[in-house]
Amino acid sequence: MAADVDKTLAGEPKDDHDEDRATPSSRRARSRFKQFSSLFLIAAVPFIGFCIKYYQGIQLVKRHEAGLKELGADGLFFFSSLDIDHDLYLSPEEFKPIAEKLTGAAPPPEFEEEIPHDPNGETLTLHAKMQPLLLESMTKSKDGFLGVSHSSLSGLRFWKRPAVLSSTFYARQFKVFLPPSGKSALGDTWWIIPSELNIFTGYLPNNHYHPPTPRGKEVLIHSMLSMFHPRPFVKSRFAPQGAVACIRAASDFYYDIVFRIHAEFQLNDVPDFPFWFTPGQFAGNIILSKDASHVREFHLYVPNDKSLNVDMEWLYGASESSNMEVDIGYLPQMDLRAEGPSTPSVIYDEQGNMIDSRGEGGEPIQFVFEEIVWSAEMSREEASRHLEVTMYPFKKVPYLPFNEAFSRADAEKKLVHSILLWGALDDQSCSGRTLRETVLESSPVLALLNQSFISSWSLVKELEDLRGDKKNLDLSEKARLHLEKYTFPVEMMVALPNGTVVHHINANNFLDQTSMKPEEEEGPAISFSAGFEDPSTSTYIRFLQEGLEKARPYLES
Repeated sequence: MAADVDKTLAGEPKDDHDEDRATPSSRRARSRFKQFSSLFLIAAVPFIGFCIKYYQGIQLVKRHEAGLKELGADGLFFFSSLDIDHDLYLSPEEFKPIAEKLTGAAPPPEFEEEIPHDPNGETLTLHAKMQPLLLESMTKSKDGFLGVSHSSLSGLRFWKRPAVLSSTFYARQFKVFLPPSGKSALGDTWWIIPSELNIFTGYLPNNHYHPPTPRGKEVLIHSMLSMFHPRPFVKSRFAPQGAVACIRAASDFYYDIVFRIHAEFQLNDVPDFPFWFTPGQFAGNIILSKDASHVREFHLYVPNDKSLNVDMEWLYGASESSNMEVDIGYLPQMDLRAEGPSTPSVIYDEQGNMIDSRGEGGEPIQFVFEEIVWSAEMSREEASRHLEVTMYPFKKVPYLPFNEAFSRADAEKKLVHSILLWGALDDQSCSGRTLRETVLESSPVLALLNQSFISSWSLVKELEDLRGDKKNLDLSEKARLHLEKYTFPVEMMVALPNGTVVHHINANNFLDQTSMKPEEEEGPAISFSAGFEDPSTSTYIRFLQEGLEKARPYLES
């Protein structure tokens, strides 16, 4: 016993027999103490984390108040536009745009992924063309931009031509357009740049002037869009973002790939408030070898087949959520095209000696390329529809042009589900974003529309033009009947094949109804299933069913 005491006092570890000689009660006490200690540590970790977060929040509020006091609202707004991580401190990287503006010297752009240097590979030269936005096409600000300061629109007014008229790329850079494994069949779609936003994540902030550093596959697309304007945002503020592609045709060695990109430009810089220029989409196609060593054709453009194809939003003051003006207009041309197939940077003569790709006298050597024979192909329109459905699931229901929709409805004895809106429903120049991202892609709504309706959407401006068409009085009358029921910004209608609108609801009123609490709604919600159904889906189904009921006397007569 004395020896054990001496060992303990000396700080020497007890041997295993010491533990064996402990009483059961003392062992239980030690076990409970260990359990309590473990539980205490587990409980303390989130509490300590909460305390740290709470302290950081207090410090952030204090810095915000100090910044507001020192800089004022406008100054703090500009500061925040550079503060990417929102910690109210500017790192050297965040301050870089201001340094470049003050010094007038912009270093080469930094990319997460280095552009491949392929001195022995082929190169491709792209040429940019652009016609500026037609200011008179803007629907709300066309009369001299009344109430709009010239500084707000300075970036738009002075953007007359591409920033870079031509630029050369390595052919292998275009490997970003090649399909991933498992996506080699016609009609297969894949995301080149995935969309990271949806109705649940919300939108990106408006108070940014400079795009984030492009990463990975964003690098090439950022470089190409920079030929139009120096501040492209490869990922737009609104869903769906990014870029999606589809195989249109295939041969033994080549793919013809169509693609669609949603991106936008920031036209203003400090001290003017941000001005966002958002084309409806960038469409295009590329014909390239399956190993990306050769590009036969490349074309990227903003479609100009609609009367309005660009959304514009600009801020009036130092606020993220207020003082925002919106308009829409027509851009005649924004086009990026390869001058010809990619060609080698160096070539070899018959003896195997390396020479450059220019002949005697500095003239380029003329290359002869074999004709591509496609073993499988689909139409460009069909491939584009695959892209459209991938980006917009609501397009699983066909939306026909106005005149075609009523002809089909008359032939099939169905009603027309018609949407009349300010901007296009199926691109980024849209005034119906919330509608298409919620109820129109809901499975019960899709099922009802496919079963009982012919669907169509139309631009207000196009129906206004159609209303005045004296050569087609039938369509002119249908357009008039629709416009009589229209209220800004979006009106959903149920119409007879003769154009008579039997039921309609404005998007704002619809959103007000769906925001009501369940106990505030009149009558039971309609549900197609025993499971949960969101209020917006049941409300839209009720709207469509009420339209069917109101049309019944006309269809039965």
